[in-house]
Amino acid sequence: MTFVANTLFAALVIAFVSWLSGRSPTLAGVIAALPLSTMLILPMSQLQHGSAENTYLLARNIFIATPVALLFFVPFLVADRLGLSFWKLYALGVAALAVGLIVYRFAGQLLFPETD
Repeated sequence: MTFVANTLFAALVIAFVSWLSGRSPTLAGVIAALPLSTMLILPMSQLQHGSAENTYLLARNIFIATPVALLFFVPFLVADRLGLSFWKLYALGVAALAVGLIVYRFAGQLLFPETD
């Protein structure tokens, strides 16, 4: 039941922010940037697994991965200079994110060998 409730909540938030982006892109951006999923995942992880250490590692990895996730937005920041279509910018963002995640994975293994 928890899985279904989480899925419905996430779907409602996504649908609402998508709708709101047509009326107020700034407010929609602020809502989308909130760590809503993290605020749900951390207590659920703690309740489900009962391991504070595991939950701390999860939180640390989310914190470290957040700047990597921001790489997706870099092409959109310079969209006016690149002069590319939305889909090309999107593809560049996905590529930047993929490279960042590869670097994150290798750096994480070097800096934090106790995690997977």
